[in-house]
Amino acid sequence: MSEMAMVPEVPEPPQPPGLRAHRTTARSAVAWFAASLAGSAVLGLIGGLIWGEFAPRALYQEVGAGTAELVNVETRAFFGADVWFCAIAVVAGLLTGILGYRFAVAPRDGAARAAATAALVVGALVGGLLMLWLGERIGLSAYNKDLASSPDGAYFSHSLALGAKSALAFWPLCTAIVLLIAEWGTRPASG
Repeated sequence: MSEMAMVPEVPEPPQPPGLRAHRTTARSAVAWFAASLAGSAVLGLIGGLIWGEFAPRALYQEVGAGTAELVNVETRAFFGADVWFCAIAVVAGLLTGILGYRFAVAPRDGAARAAATAALVVGALVGGLLMLWLGERIGLSAYNKDLASSPDGAYFSHSLALGAKSALAFWPLCTAIVLLIAEWGTRPASG
């Protein structure tokens, strides 16, 4: 029989109390930060798909090669598209705030709680930007194709564009308000 070399185990140096818990808390905070950003990004893409498919579009008429004019200058399509964007952003902000508070903020304390809150608000901003980007891309290639190949007098819908850029604040603002109300509601009453 051959003898196996025995390597003595080297004990880990003693760690100060709480260091292991701090590492676990930091890892958890980073994981929740990334998950909050990813969840908001996915929600933003879904919102962009909804906005791109259901928001009203202005009707244009081709007047020359590669040139189109708005058919009705008093159309409400531009306003309607902005309203759709705002409504989707508010719903997404409520979802992000309620679910984010329940699963990311409430179970934590200290710096991890603050990091989860920041992640939800930053994620809401990222989600809004992704919703805008995708929603504006839906229908853009069809519009460009129609503009390039349609005969004079042809009618077609324009691609979406967000007229009120301030609507990008709706999602993060709703998320922050929900988080503030939830946090305020959990504070003990002073008396």
